[in-house]
Amino acid sequence: MAKIKGAIVVNTERCKGCNLCVVACPSDVLDLDKQVNSKGYHFAYMKNPDNCIGCANCGYVCPDGCITVYKLKVEN
Repeated sequence: MAKIKGAIVVNTERCKGCNLCVVACPSDVLDLDKQVNSKGYHFAYMKNPDNCIGCANCGYVCPDGCITVYKLKVEN
């Protein structure tokens, strides 16, 4: 059976650093970056990209729709 590997893309200019996605992630993938966007917010990024399982919890809880989730089947 194929495994699922996930990846996300964060629209860093729309992200306001609310931290909801970081809390919702069961695999400790996300964190807030130390850099800020043009509005002065710390934006979310993939701290541990290899841990992403593509569950899309981060995308569901994002109030501004900043996160796009991708899933890829990985053959063993």
